[in-house]
Amino acid sequence: QVELVESGGGLVQTGGSLRLSCVASGRTFNNYAMAWFRQAPGKAREFVASILWRGREEKYGLSMLGRFTISKNEDQNTVYLEAHTLKPEDTAVYYCAAKDRGGIDWAYWGQGTQVTVSS
Repeated sequence: QVELVESGGGLVQTGGSLRLSCVASGRTFNNYAMAWFRQAPGKAREFVASILWRGREEKYGLSMLGRFTISKNEDQNTVYLEAHTLKPEDTAVYYCAAKDRGGIDWAYWGQGTQVTVSS
């Protein structure tokens, strides 16, 4: 059974940085894509970034370019999201997700980690 466990969220001041981690377990992820989404209170879930487990292809949501960086450590089965120059509007629960790289839907989700940016 696939399990995704996020960590690294917390309270940060405007302009600060965070690194979120997502540890994946339960199967071999060679043919998978991994992603980060976020959801703020009262708003729809928003795509932040994705990366192929094998390969270098990265994708970012349009409003995420330049401040968010997705990366991975295959040996540690971990995907990271680095966030810089954080703004209060970045406050949200950040979720890790996984899917077969040929699939449409993100089939697996973590429990989320809260990021709060104070003004």
